[in-house]
Amino acid sequence: MKKVMLTVAYDGTAYSGWQIQPGKKTIEGVLHRCISELTGEAVEVIGASRTDSGVHALGNIAVFDTNSLIPAEKFSYALNQRLPEDIRIREAREVDQAFHPRHCESRKTYEYRIYNGPFPLPTRRLYTHFTYVPLNTEWMRQGAVFLVGEHDFKSFCSADTQAKTTVRRIDSIEVREEGVAQPDREIVIRVTGRGFLYNMVRIIAGTLMEVGRGQMPPERVKEILEACDRQAAGPTAPACGLTLMEYEFL
Repeated sequence: MKKVMLTVAYDGTAYSGWQIQPGKKTIEGVLHRCISELTGEAVEVIGASRTDSGVHALGNIAVFDTNSLIPAEKFSYALNQRLPEDIRIREAREVDQAFHPRHCESRKTYEYRIYNGPFPLPTRRLYTHFTYVPLNTEWMRQGAVFLVGEHDFKSFCSADTQAKTTVRRIDSIEVREEGVAQPDREIVIRVTGRGFLYNMVRIIAGTLMEVGRGQMPPERVKEILEACDRQAAGPTAPACGLTLMEYEFL
């Protein structure tokens, strides 16, 4: 028996998130099926991050146990011949039997992309959130500063969260602009942290967009944190703009 770790990239547009759900198409469900068909075993895949419906990933992590004679590093090649084109295994390798991706210290990086221009661009519609309202990225940077560090992020998570604690640590937040074709631009909110609550990054993005629109001053972000009240923060930004970029085990 060996444990194989996969680095998984996917376009989440057509999926109801990562986790298996009855009657719905999910990333985990497709991986279960393809790995089981390949190995001839009833394989259970464990994912590091249960991304939501419509969210994308370049570096989610999954592990499974197998008695297959296929070398661990060859699973990426074998599975990519079976998987649909919107899911790809970027790397496969053997890890220690005791390894569990959700039970060890780790750091994740997400990017939320906003397409800001007078009209939406068809080629960006699946991977960015469009807004025609001009956003002031300097104001957004100023607001983001208050989120760095360890805080109670209760205001920045879904009201029905089942987390034991809403305290989390954000290591860094970057707000940058990328030119597309003037007068259009993409604004990228890049967040790195030691764990995230349900919808946390999307609520951060929605709140910073409110700051960028001038609907609230940057200093309000600090007050929102201290309120520990979901009603105090901005809206949850749409899923299509969010991508899990990288997963690091510390």
